[in-house]
Amino acid sequence: MAGRPPTSAESATESATTTEGDLPVEADEPAEETADDREPGSATASGFRAAAHRFGPALALYGAVKLAGFAAFMWLLETSGHYRTTDPRFGGGVHPWDVLGTWDGLWYEKVAQLGYDPQLIPEQGFFTIKQNSAAFFPMYPGLIRLVTNTGLGLYGAGMLVSIVASFVAAAGIFAVVSRLYGHRAGVIAAGLWAAFPGSGVEWAVYSESVFVALAAWACFFVIDRNWLSAAVVAFMAGLARPSSVPLIAGVALAAAVALWRRRDGVVGPLTAIVLPPIGCLGYLAWVGYRMGHLDGYITLQRGGWLHFFDWGRYTLRAATNVLRGETNYLFAYPTEDLIAVVVLLSLPILLVSLMSKRPPLVLVVYTLGTLVMVLGSQQMFGTLSRFVLPIFPLLIPLAVALARVRLRNLATVLGVAALSSGWYAGYVIFQLGIP
Repeated sequence: MAGRPPTSAESATESATTTEGDLPVEADEPAEETADDREPGSATASGFRAAAHRFGPALALYGAVKLAGFAAFMWLLETSGHYRTTDPRFGGGVHPWDVLGTWDGLWYEKVAQLGYDPQLIPEQGFFTIKQNSAAFFPMYPGLIRLVTNTGLGLYGAGMLVSIVASFVAAAGIFAVVSRLYGHRAGVIAAGLWAAFPGSGVEWAVYSESVFVALAAWACFFVIDRNWLSAAVVAFMAGLARPSSVPLIAGVALAAAVALWRRRDGVVGPLTAIVLPPIGCLGYLAWVGYRMGHLDGYITLQRGGWLHFFDWGRYTLRAATNVLRGETNYLFAYPTEDLIAVVVLLSLPILLVSLMSKRPPLVLVVYTLGTLVMVLGSQQMFGTLSRFVLPIFPLLIPLAVALARVRLRNLATVLGVAALSSGWYAGYVIFQLGIP
């Protein structure tokens, strides 16, 4: 379904946030058709050039910022050498880059290689249930398995999927932000996502890049009122992570509003309401069936990882301990947890700034719902920076503000953020804490 034309209010918003020198998202006038354009394959080449013109600056900035941070991360790993004496399961390896396939990465590789065997096996001690790979959703390991058919090993396939998906995610973030707040803000938002706290897992054997790619494009298709595409992409997101629930809810509510207003027909919005939950609920139901317990997935998360919704009690306790310089809470990692407190204190500022810009309903529901899930659950407090990484709408206020900054100053801000992210988004969570 074609996207709707922008309203006068949207045009006014874009004009207010676009600075001099911005390039338009699309050409004002179609290019005059030539004989070459009518040759076979010319349409494909023309489409590729248009896509490169539209997304090129955002992807180039994302790649530059990410590469700088990644280089700083690898340098810190190499110069410290801690990975050489650390268990290969928990941030160790022979080479610095081996660290990127540890922790959850080993679980994803295991699923890609062996598949699932969902079980609830009681244990005595700190964890009451033996950890099981069924806790990890199938989209990412399925892609790894698919890529291994090219001859790459599990680690190489996982890294390739994550890196490619990270660029797809950056393109999706650019598409959403540029559609709402201007081309320059969209480009900057893509660059900021490369240095966001927790961004170290974007180029690692982790599922965040795949999920954010799906989430960003699902939101874009909703904003574009392309309901069938939004439904399919949100369905796929439901197979990527349990944190897809707020995204699915945002897509469904936006579709319900469109259905109630009768502005986009019935089939598209209804599909966007019905299809997306099937992916997430289907996987949870399958795990529960295999385990013989309807709530098998929740039981596994609670007993095997001590991860469950507690209405924010653990988050509050951990944060207050860090502020007092104490460690009387589970999973205490001082450096990583201090960064988590900084992230936690910044969230209200970013949220208020975002809401002042009156974002579309799908972004509001996705942002608020994910924040409730993250802050309201007991999990390793230091991983807060990773769990808020998918909430890309929080980048919008920063991107809009930086869109008004001179190029030289913008380069300084992003350059410092890029190099710093190698430490706080990479080295800290993989070596001084738990990603």
